[in-house]
Amino acid sequence: MSQTKAGPFTLPALPYEQNALQPAISSRTLNFHYGQHHQGYVNKLNKLVLDTELEGLTLEEIIVKTTGRPEKLSIFNNAAQVWNHTFYWNSLSPNGGGEASGELHRKIEASFGSYENLIKEFAKSGMEQFGSGWAWLVKEDDALKIIKTPNAENPLSQKKGTALLTLDVWEHAYYLDYQNKRNDYLETVLNKLINWEFASKNLAA
Repeated sequence: MSQTKAGPFTLPALPYEQNALQPAISSRTLNFHYGQHHQGYVNKLNKLVLDTELEGLTLEEIIVKTTGRPEKLSIFNNAAQVWNHTFYWNSLSPNGGGEASGELHRKIEASFGSYENLIKEFAKSGMEQFGSGWAWLVKEDDALKIIKTPNAENPLSQKKGTALLTLDVWEHAYYLDYQNKRNDYLETVLNKLINWEFASKNLAA
């Protein structure tokens, strides 16, 4: 994903209508998750960076400059969550699911043995992330890997390769539709919504 423009930041438009992911993800969930949670991170970030040395930087620059700095934790959390959520919306598609093609398909087979193994490991990573966080498909050292990060952390902050896809495993991402059945949410999204076209673009970038 290309660098996000410098602030003041605005809520990026969804790449589809709010009801486009139904029934896997309801419009009610999108209304809360995108319209309130994501918007809230944008609003808070703009307030936090106003009149600071971080004002005018891109999201990516703010994330890098605040990573590991306890006194900047609130700024990091909100900047990273704005970035993570934008990445998440693009990781989903109403026409998603199925197997990847081209170079991404070859990388998946080389790194995981099969598409089925990738899906299993992706879902497992999301389930094993205790509490709030994210599961990611990343490219690192010319191989694909699945990693998980807590809270607002991401591959950029942890220097763990290039992000290709992400799954949000904060409860607000799925609770209205799946309650405590996180595994059902993960399997449904991976099988029906995951956006391999977006991952292929990130792989080629």
